[in-house]
Amino acid sequence: MKAMKKILAGMMALTMSLSLAACSSNDNKQQDVKTDVEGATVYKVGIVQYVSHASLDQIVENIEKRLDERGAELGVTFNYTGFYQNGNGEGAVIDQITANLVADQVDIIVPVATRAAISAMVATEENNIPVVFSAVSDPVSSGLVSSMDAPGANVTGTSDALNTNSIMDLIFAVDPDCDYVGLLYDMGQDSSTQPIAEAKAYLDAKNIKYVEKTGTNSGELMQAAESLVAEGVDAVFTPTDNTVMDSELAFYETFADANIPHYGGADSFALNGAFCGYGVDYTILGQMTADMIVDILVNGAEPAATPVMTFDNGIATVNTEIASAMGLDLEQIKEQMAPYCTQVAEITTAESFK
Repeated sequence: MKAMKKILAGMMALTMSLSLAACSSNDNKQQDVKTDVEGATVYKVGIVQYVSHASLDQIVENIEKRLDERGAELGVTFNYTGFYQNGNGEGAVIDQITANLVADQVDIIVPVATRAAISAMVATEENNIPVVFSAVSDPVSSGLVSSMDAPGANVTGTSDALNTNSIMDLIFAVDPDCDYVGLLYDMGQDSSTQPIAEAKAYLDAKNIKYVEKTGTNSGELMQAAESLVAEGVDAVFTPTDNTVMDSELAFYETFADANIPHYGGADSFALNGAFCGYGVDYTILGQMTADMIVDILVNGAEPAATPVMTFDNGIATVNTEIASAMGLDLEQIKEQMAPYCTQVAEITTAESFK
């Protein structure tokens, strides 16, 4: 972990020379906001989003909405508008964003996804600015916290950890004869490491054959999807992998046309064309992240003693258009899935949640 910190610290030192324009598509400009305007307390909340896709967009939208609601209740203002940036999946840009937020003396940094959280952790080591991350699948293995119950430093947050066995159970509930599973992910995503290992262990225990295909961008993932179709897999599993999620719309039809159900570790996979998404409710994840921010800024809670929050992984979301295209009966699917989840939701293909 010390080595990782040194590497990231070096990267951030290099990127300090970049101009703010390096933050590519983001049009929001940093603002000099005082913490006390006309007697009203204003907290500067720096939000660093790793990349844009349905799940992370949903989280940020609900963080902001909840902060507005809580601010109105408490008579304070949470200014995130001047301090929101999207890194577009570029590590150097993310490091520049967090360095800028530290220089702007924000009151708290809210990184969304693991890579952004690591950057925020490194950037705040010397100044101890509180960090409340969101959508980090494995905070302990990522080196962000000492433990889920006692983070131990200035970093805490909310986790979208996936119950891998539960989503694997869904695969075999829908297709008991499944005997070949494709594992599709980005090896560079920390959020995929543990779930893929768990999926392999699950399949090994059932003596089920599997094949791994990886990619780091839409083009590579399209090739990986085509390769899985050529392999003749019966189903495909992807954990809460931001790279695959960001590219799902580019290749989902490849699986649908081949009648291969794709199972992803979030409802946004199903929104973007996968057969089924299973995992946390990202609306609630965003709301609870905002509540942690409020507790730290307004109530003085210490991040070091604030447990990382996890959520029930019991919601399966089925894309009804894809199910129909594959000739599957929706009511039968619901019956098959019911014993393995708390709810079966329905969705149709779209780019983002309404």
